[in-house]
Amino acid sequence: MDRTFISKKIDKKDFDMIQNLRRAGRSTTRNIAEGFGRYNHKENIQFCRISRGSLYEIKDDLINCLDEGLVSEVEISKGIALVDAAIHSVNGYIKYLYSKL
Repeated sequence: MDRTFISKKIDKKDFDMIQNLRRAGRSTTRNIAEGFGRYNHKENIQFCRISRGSLYEIKDDLINCLDEGLVSEVEISKGIALVDAAIHSVNGYIKYLYSKL
């Protein structure tokens, strides 16, 4: 799933949805970066939790796109798989940070 797909399939049909997907995507990486920059494991964990929440928001938006008929299940499955993989990675990083407390 990439920006081209999102722009072609969803952007013209639901501008608010595409903006929310973009904001949540940016929030995910920004929160990880901000947490890393804090040099404190407890704060880093909190920012990773926020990032994980943004990933679940993206997943929910993708499912909503499917429910609203903006995309097919085949088209959205790759995006959901990528989000699930990212959630798994963030959870692993949180587990690692807990081991350092």
